[in-house]
Amino acid sequence: MVDLSIIIPAYNEEKRIEKTLEDYVRFFSKKKIDFEIFIVLNGCRDNTLGVVQKIEKKYKWIKHIDIKEAIGKDGAVIEGFKRTEGNFIGFVDADNASPPQEFYKLLENIKEYDGAIGSRWMKNSKVKMSLLRKILSKCFHAYVNLLFNLKYQDTQCGCKLFKNPAIKKVVNHLGATKWAWDVDLLYLMKREGYKIKEVPTVWAEPGKSHVKLSQIISGFVLPLIRLRLYYSPFKPIIGVYNKTLLKLTK
Repeated sequence: MVDLSIIIPAYNEEKRIEKTLEDYVRFFSKKKIDFEIFIVLNGCRDNTLGVVQKIEKKYKWIKHIDIKEAIGKDGAVIEGFKRTEGNFIGFVDADNASPPQEFYKLLENIKEYDGAIGSRWMKNSKVKMSLLRKILSKCFHAYVNLLFNLKYQDTQCGCKLFKNPAIKKVVNHLGATKWAWDVDLLYLMKREGYKIKEVPTVWAEPGKSHVKLSQIISGFVLPLIRLRLYYSPFKPIIGVYNKTLLKLTK
């Protein structure tokens, strides 16, 4: 069993993933840590696989799985959780928005906690993000805390780390809930009594955001309502809600 498993979900990342992998290998190979980087490709239609295979031949720490259908970031990370066995298991995005030193800060801070998550909205965080995305992020987190009372300043940062027993306890209960799946993960951790620490992070928006209002509604708003129903006495009506959701998101 390795000390640290770093999962990287990848969908059409041929232009960005090589630098991310090089940076992470360069950083962590200098630390006294037995680590692995596990890339979960899903439904890639570009040359991401070829790039990953090239890097994998170069470095012993790189592993990958190529899932032919597009299962989304949520599905890819869940698959990574199931297939890795590090004492600490975490994930980062393929775009290098969270540099390796920021991921390492999670490992330094986890200590007596069951998990540590990067937070872009804490006092000492440094974030490069468009004004629109900042506004949407703030509104989203207010909405999350209203529904789930998680009290985190940032649930969506793609830089998270957990101790093996904690993530293995909840992984089989995680569902593919689009962009809201981080909320599902953290809420399950809360229900199990696990303690998660927020850590200020450095994060840079990888490019111009092209998210549309319809995507926000179908990817965040509606899945969160469904998730809230699932963890409530109203769970039996989810079947009716799912049919309504399907019609609205077609």
